[in-house]
Amino acid sequence: MSQHVQSAWYADFFTELPNEFWRRVAGPEMTAADVDFIETRIRPGARVLDVPCGSGRHSLALAARGHRVTGVDISEEAIAHAVQAKNGLEVEFRVAEMRDIPRTGEFDAVLCLGNSFGYLEPAELPEFVAAAAAALRPGGWFVVDFSAAAESVLPGFTKADRMMRTGDITVETSTDYDVVASRMLSTYTFTRGEERLTATAVHHVYTSGHLGELLRAGGFADVELFGGPDGAPYTLGSGRLLSTARRR
Repeated sequence: MSQHVQSAWYADFFTELPNEFWRRVAGPEMTAADVDFIETRIRPGARVLDVPCGSGRHSLALAARGHRVTGVDISEEAIAHAVQAKNGLEVEFRVAEMRDIPRTGEFDAVLCLGNSFGYLEPAELPEFVAAAAAALRPGGWFVVDFSAAAESVLPGFTKADRMMRTGDITVETSTDYDVVASRMLSTYTFTRGEERLTATAVHHVYTSGHLGELLRAGGFADVELFGGPDGAPYTLGSGRLLSTARRR
C-alpha cells in the first residue's frame, strides 16, 4: 500500500457493497459511449493505462476492442472482481494508489474516469498529473472525466438528499458544500437486506480554467473541454466535464 493513503477517505471507501452498487449503475451503454470517445484520440492496439480503474469496466471494454490495457486501483475488492471478469482478455490489473503508477513513458493514453480526479487533496493533485505525464509517450493523451467542476456543481447548488435503488441495494445520499475548502462532502448509506454501511466521499471542486492550468503546468498541451462523450462543448451547467490533453 502506498505511504500516501493512510488517512485518505478513498483508501477504505470502496469495499464490496459500494463497488457492487456502482457496478450495477454504470451499464454497458454508458461504458461504450466513453470508449467510443476515447478511441477518437488513440490508434488501434494502443497501450492504455486506466487509473483508477475501479472494477475494470473501461479496461475490459478497451481490451475487447484490441487495446493493450493496464488497470490500476486502490480497491482490492474491485481489482479482484476485474480479474474474474477478464474472460481471457489480455489486460493487466494492479492494486495501487493512483499516484503509484508506472512512469515508464510507454503508454499512448492515460485515463482518469469516473470522477476520480477530485479525490486527492489539492496539494497532492499535481503529483498525479506529473505521474500521468511520466507514464505517457510524447504526444500521448490524458483523458480526464470530472463531474465536480465548479461550473457543473455550483450553479443553483443546494444541499441535496436523494435515494437510489438498484435491485436489492438502496443508497441514501446527502451532499453538502464546504465553502472554506471548496469541496463536496457526500455521505452515502448503503443498505442490502440487513447489511448497512455509511461512508463519506470527498470531491474537491476546481474550475475548468484551473483544471486547464494544472494540466499545462504538468506537461500537457492542446487542452480541450467537452460536456460529454458525444463531443458537445463544455458549458456552464454541463453535468460532466471530459477533458483531453496531449503530453508535450
